[in-house]
Amino acid sequence: MVKDRNEEMRLPSLDELFSSQEERDDAKLKRIYEIPISEIDPFPDHPFHVRDDDDMMNLVESVKVNGVITPATVRKKEDGRYELLSGHRRMRACELAGMESLRCEVVDMDRDEATVFMVESNFQRTTILPSEKAFAYKMRLEAMNRQGKRTDLTSAPVGLKFDNSAKELASQVGDSRTQIQRYIRLTELIPELLDMVDEGKIALRPAVEISYLTKTIQGELWECMDMEQCSPSHAQAIRMRRMQDEGKLTPEAIEAIMLEEKPNQRERIVLRGERFKGLFPPDLPVSKREDYVAAAMEFYGRHRAKQKSRDDAR
Repeated sequence: MVKDRNEEMRLPSLDELFSSQEERDDAKLKRIYEIPISEIDPFPDHPFHVRDDDDMMNLVESVKVNGVITPATVRKKEDGRYELLSGHRRMRACELAGMESLRCEVVDMDRDEATVFMVESNFQRTTILPSEKAFAYKMRLEAMNRQGKRTDLTSAPVGLKFDNSAKELASQVGDSRTQIQRYIRLTELIPELLDMVDEGKIALRPAVEISYLTKTIQGELWECMDMEQCSPSHAQAIRMRRMQDEGKLTPEAIEAIMLEEKPNQRERIVLRGERFKGLFPPDLPVSKREDYVAAAMEFYGRHRAKQKSRDDAR
């Protein structure tokens, strides 16, 4: 294949001909600007949370004393505004510190290049929540797909089938392809359940199985979990998924599964049937009935003791 002569013999520009190396280096440095925060937009659907926690307050104090040492990274948008690629926490710290501008490096990237860059730069954080990984992995693979690297998100044992793009991503982030598959499945959870995964109330493997339940059934499961203050084991989640496929997963079936005693669960008393149903407050979780019964029995015991004392005094 014959190359275009213009490619083989690229002529230097006038700026390159009549400028020194020092001037060219200085031109690169001038890519760092103080940009008004009011002109910077956060990255669309940014998957990483920015919290006003203790770490943020420490960053605010550092910014007040030292300024922003490492510039944020932005790209210029068609409307003249800027899009933030990395530095969301730094920008928030500047806002809280009362600063009106942010020290930024301006880069020239298209949407997909910017997405890949955004994910890579934010993965250097110390702590990353499961939900953050889930949406970050998904966004990056979709961007790689649009760039011409196939990432077929088709059915597989844990939900997704990956090719070379997933292999490349796995080699960069430290999670295996299977683990990446599991994380991406979390994006199918309703927000309430995803929050429970972030809080450590649902383990990753059960959460993956739950992600295959319909949103309606997920909502019913969340209500049951919230009421009974319990979470499903991996085996229970698999069984619910199988029952859904068979058309047998009703709210009653979910409750029956969730109230099963687990190996590491302390023994408890569960009272059922119409005889007891009317004796409990309507908003009392089934898992709290044992405590309610114990309190009632203690109260009744004290009542009988007082009654006996009165009878003996007569």
